[in-house]
Amino acid sequence: MKPVKHITVLLAEDHQIVREGLRKILEAESDIEVVGEASTGRKAVALVKKLHPAVVVMDIAMPQLNGLEATRQVLDAAPETKVLILSAHSDDAYVEKATEVGASGFLIKQTSAHVLSDAIREIEKGNTFFSPSIAKRLHHRQQTDLDRKGQAKTTGILLTPREAEVLQLIAEGEANKQIAGELGISIKTVEKHRDHLMQKLSIHDTAGLTRYAIETGVIESSVQLTII
Repeated sequence: MKPVKHITVLLAEDHQIVREGLRKILEAESDIEVVGEASTGRKAVALVKKLHPAVVVMDIAMPQLNGLEATRQVLDAAPETKVLILSAHSDDAYVEKATEVGASGFLIKQTSAHVLSDAIREIEKGNTFFSPSIAKRLHHRQQTDLDRKGQAKTTGILLTPREAEVLQLIAEGEANKQIAGELGISIKTVEKHRDHLMQKLSIHDTAGLTRYAIETGVIESSVQLTII
């Protein structure tokens, strides 16, 4: 008799061929069940609210709503759900932001299939799981922080979830009318969010907002290059 699958997983990845590959890998496991797929960060949040999966496997470079902001919204909506970041990028800035928004693990896409399955099992239990190279860097950073505990830690400017959404859509090249339709708000409200972003970040034009979004990982530079 086939064992009953009990770890439910949602795949959030904008490339269909990658989602199909991940589904095949995970469905080969007797204790893991893929219950849904999302091609945008916003859809991932909506599906979590509907399906309540145990684990979300989340890419960072997602359209409409990037994986980091989607992770924050997922965990706000469903605190019992765990998020595992699976990304081609393992820069310290991405890893740090992922842990700050509440992700339980971070794997690079070069990871082997069995490691992905093991990571899902571990974070479903309430543990954390990182690719070995990332775990090593995190440990080194923790040791460095302990050595510098007398120094003040620099913090970034905190954006509200809505500001982060608007910033990403601006950086992706969408006009105010498109953003309003995407978020279900008025054009005037979009303009207010744009003005607040410029004031908060001391930036005075759209190009500056786009550069800021790239520099802080809201979108990837490779994504922007396809838009320009």
